[in-house]
Amino acid sequence: MTVDLDLCFTSARTLAGLIASKQLSATELMRNTLARCDQAQSELNCFVDVWGQEALATARAADRDVALGRPLAPLHGVPLALKDTTPTAGHRTTLGSKTHADWIPRANAAIVESLERAGTICVGKTTTPEFASWLQTDSPLLGPTLNPWDLSRSPGGSSGGSAAAVAAGCVPLAEGSDMGGSVRIPAAWCGIVGLKPSFGRIPMTALPAAFDELAHHGPLARTVADAQLFVGVTQGADDRDPTSAPADPSLLQPLAGALEGLRFGVSADLDLFDVSSAIRDRLDAACAELVSHGAQIEPVHIGFTHELEQAWRLRWQVFMAAFYGPLLDDWSNAMSPVVVDLIEQGLAVSAAELKRMDEIRSEAWARLARALDGYSGLLCPTMATAPCPARIDDFVPPVASTERSTTACLTHVFNLMPACPVISVPMGLDPDGLPVGLQIVGHRWADMALLNAAASIETVLGPTPRPPHPSSH
Repeated sequence: MTVDLDLCFTSARTLAGLIASKQLSATELMRNTLARCDQAQSELNCFVDVWGQEALATARAADRDVALGRPLAPLHGVPLALKDTTPTAGHRTTLGSKTHADWIPRANAAIVESLERAGTICVGKTTTPEFASWLQTDSPLLGPTLNPWDLSRSPGGSSGGSAAAVAAGCVPLAEGSDMGGSVRIPAAWCGIVGLKPSFGRIPMTALPAAFDELAHHGPLARTVADAQLFVGVTQGADDRDPTSAPADPSLLQPLAGALEGLRFGVSADLDLFDVSSAIRDRLDAACAELVSHGAQIEPVHIGFTHELEQAWRLRWQVFMAAFYGPLLDDWSNAMSPVVVDLIEQGLAVSAAELKRMDEIRSEAWARLARALDGYSGLLCPTMATAPCPARIDDFVPPVASTERSTTACLTHVFNLMPACPVISVPMGLDPDGLPVGLQIVGHRWADMALLNAAASIETVLGPTPRPPHPSSH
């Protein structure tokens, strides 16, 4: 069938309104969605499985609800995709690994239940690197996922399939998870919005253990308003996650979106990262545009150090070792060498060494709190570089520096301050025509204030244009 691209790139909020007002049927929308998913999959490899017949049947049921005048949920009939690390009952959840290639969970994660109650219709599962472990979405089970802006490059990881699917117009919303930037990284490299909500805002039941300080579910979306709606319908305390927080009713209120009078601190590199000149230039231009529309922006000193990056890295290595280390004996030859290396490094970390990292975190939090004081938020790039090559084997890490971190992402340090919500929004294209993301860091548990600030910035900087792929228009 011919794909209606305008429909593909319509916001989730607008689609829900069109369905509720009978101007668009959920079935018509789903047929168009599945056709676009087919186009994208052939070029981008962003899906593990597409649940076409099931999604169409659910869409027909959604249309019957509209016809009968039944009460409709906020996202009634809207297509959505789920990351392949999020358990789905009756559908395989592979974690991007041959070790879980045939795993079919018996129960849905809490966030899947919330999204179903909100009326969304899941079209399938999106790709992830093995165990959501890496910057590139390239796994031994499924191979590389490609960036819709440049097929030689990665969309980022670990929610790369979700980001590529949203950026390519397959779905207006996709679920991701973020333990070191796994929502914000691919959002920036694909030119869309990605949010790490404050810790506990969305119940996390997708991990082997209920107590974790790094992990957040978050939305991949094309607008801040859609990201807000995603959080609004998935938030709230759930006894399956003892760290989950009560719902914040303000997250279902309209966004203010007024830039004039907002005051931001800005740091191009957090005093730690080696950010490319092209991204620094894009940040400078974006800040100048925001100032011309009434914002106040002032440089701030953060003073983050290599010790902070090491604190996150140790926690990540230990996480990988604890939960996936037992697989090494039987599966090491079938696993990504990157994953094996992370696990082996984690197995060598002592409990005392890991606990000492909390002192580093505490010092960094004091620095961030001072930098945020008096500001609506902190601005910095999401990524230090343009998207890297699509395949893990083609990625050559930069030579280590004694003064600057050469990692590509400015995201993971903020997972060590989990109470702070952080969002990545598009801030235009670099000289090569590739998307650049602006990271906005908010105050502790102030999700709505952050979303208001992000919406005001989005109003000025605008959305990223549609990417060139999939090209079979």
